[in-house]
Amino acid sequence: MVPANAFPEEVSPNVLRARYADLASMNDQTLLVHYREHGRSEGRVAADVALREAFIAMVPADASLLEIGPFCQPVFTGPNVRYLDILDAESLRRRAGEIGIDPGGCPKEIHYTNGLGEAAGARFDVIFSSHNIEHQPDLVRHLREAAAALKPGGIYMMLVPDKRYCFDHFLPASTLADVLGAYAEARTVHTPAHVIEHVAFTCHNDMVLHWQGEHGEPPSGLDGRVEIAMKQIEAAAGGYIDVHAWQFTPASFREIMAGLQGLKLSPFGPARVYDSAWGRNEFAAVLALRGDA
Repeated sequence: MVPANAFPEEVSPNVLRARYADLASMNDQTLLVHYREHGRSEGRVAADVALREAFIAMVPADASLLEIGPFCQPVFTGPNVRYLDILDAESLRRRAGEIGIDPGGCPKEIHYTNGLGEAAGARFDVIFSSHNIEHQPDLVRHLREAAAALKPGGIYMMLVPDKRYCFDHFLPASTLADVLGAYAEARTVHTPAHVIEHVAFTCHNDMVLHWQGEHGEPPSGLDGRVEIAMKQIEAAAGGYIDVHAWQFTPASFREIMAGLQGLKLSPFGPARVYDSAWGRNEFAAVLALRGDA
């Protein structure tokens, strides 16, 4: 088991002092103000676990873990790890070969291929996903299914793309109202609007350029990409098309998770949501099951 309180506060003056020589002489209060007014936007690391490699290292080797969407690059391996993906292992290897990725890294077995609900009652210590939650048509349903696969006190660890530093840059951040709308509709596939946004209104995916403020021109969609999106929607005939349904920043993710908790729609308690580090396009977040969930 990985206790939720093992994850440090989102902003630590000690971490900031240790990492940045220009901050070493500042007291705690001054550091917190500096981080709020400058450090966050500068991408300063205020908690070591904000970095992917340190976040992943928080999981003990003996923890029972479900990794969602490993494809051919699983983050975790070992006898206590199970995998969930949309394809079985053989199909993943075949897909990897089709798109020029080495299939050798694909897990030998994908244990769940019929959605997260298939893992209900499995009782893992940890669920881990990397760049996955933004693909879920209905976030509320996804969180509830995750809770059903965790032990009491279990945690959901995730790495989430920060829309500001990836191809979603020009798309608006998702809101609590957006999430509630998907829940009210019991959405199982993405809306045509999400498909059109993803295909026609995204930009380059160079995270360093985004941090440097070089985002390119806002996409107009009038370069043929809208037509491509419309053809995909027509061909799918109401079926699932894999796109980003949600665009998050750390701040918007905190707000949405707090809102779902306040409305008693999420089985998870307060989240730890770490800010994105300079030059990276993701942030780390951890959700812990509520005691009454």
